[in-house]
Amino acid sequence: MMTALPHGLKAVLSKSLNDVVILSSIRTPICRSYRGQLKDSYPEELLYTVLRATRLLHHESSSVDPANFVEDVAVGVVLSELGGSKAGRMALNAAGFAAEKTSLYTVNRACSSSLQAVSGIAAQIRTGEISCGIAAGTESMTRNYGSRAVPTVLWPALRESGEADVRDCVMPMGLTSENVAERYGVSRGEQDAFAAESHRRAARARDSGAFEAEITPVTTMFQPVDKAGNSVGDPHEITVTKDDGIRDNVTAESLAKLKPAFKPEAEGGKSTAGNSSQVSDGAAATLLIRRSTAHELGLSDRIIGRFVGAVTKGCKPDEMGVGPAIAIPALLSQLGIDKKDVQRWEINEAFASQAIYCVRELGLEKDWQEERVNPDGGAIALGHPLGATGARMTATLLHGLKRQGGEVGVVSMCVGTGMGMAGLFVRE
Repeated sequence: MMTALPHGLKAVLSKSLNDVVILSSIRTPICRSYRGQLKDSYPEELLYTVLRATRLLHHESSSVDPANFVEDVAVGVVLSELGGSKAGRMALNAAGFAAEKTSLYTVNRACSSSLQAVSGIAAQIRTGEISCGIAAGTESMTRNYGSRAVPTVLWPALRESGEADVRDCVMPMGLTSENVAERYGVSRGEQDAFAAESHRRAARARDSGAFEAEITPVTTMFQPVDKAGNSVGDPHEITVTKDDGIRDNVTAESLAKLKPAFKPEAEGGKSTAGNSSQVSDGAAATLLIRRSTAHELGLSDRIIGRFVGAVTKGCKPDEMGVGPAIAIPALLSQLGIDKKDVQRWEINEAFASQAIYCVRELGLEKDWQEERVNPDGGAIALGHPLGATGARMTATLLHGLKRQGGEVGVVSMCVGTGMGMAGLFVRE
């Protein structure tokens, strides 16, 4: 029987044995595609890393091996061959989850794929289909970006359609950013200032050790390259422990020197490589379980949070960046709570233009200034490995709430082809 979502702040904060609770939420470092430290890693290698780390995190400290009770694993993947399903299943088995006990499926809702994985596993737990599962995400944009990101062979009836909402589903994301900036009055200077602040916050978090609890290291092979991209020296093994896309000491003034990347400046282009999210590689995983099952397994003391609910809403494909401004109000309305009840917001920075618009439209300007929105930076500084981003943001949210206090947090992002998704979590 399906369990109704709680309604009202008191209900959201109350506990029940049927709650979907979270035992861990971790991620790899997020690294720049093509030149970053994970450029030679495989997406299934990154997935293996977070799945194995999830096992060891609990097995070594509590002697309870998740491989014995995790029933299903949902993996957000956007670009990998065959949706990553075969390689993902291989990674799951290699990480020590027995094939006869644990199943796997992949999820592709573009930028929100691994938040959709969280929602999907939670729904399975709520309906009694399973008692415990892992929601993960992985992406190597180094290996799979480019032609796989936008289909080049399409049914002619769609490709040549006169309907904008059909044709615009394959519009380059950078142009949707330009549309948001133009239609809603987001200036180039505002975008560069927002991007610089994202880097400043992320650098502070990195330097203070704030990310250490959520990051699991990746040991992988690495081929050094020079500035021209040519191989230098021999491949060797490295252990990656930190995000490598954060730019130290970047300023709005330095970002202002960059040329627009998607639309000529003479035509009003404002989105640049510096005020847009980075193309990145990384993975993340969140372990979810019914509270009663956690009690039965003696894991109650390991609960770090609770997944409350999620909402997905559609919007015009050619301004897909406005998605969070539509999905967040719908989520709060569904749960019967107000913006003031939320202590931390993680809103994906696909582009500075759309992030600024969403903050404004949601009335969160003060929250942004007081660092309740993306207090540790966002995708402009950290990167946006498509299939992994939702789970990465979940890890950052839960660990951030633990460090800084507060109970209620929201993860939200815009989604390519015109959608927004938002999920609400409670820290415990």
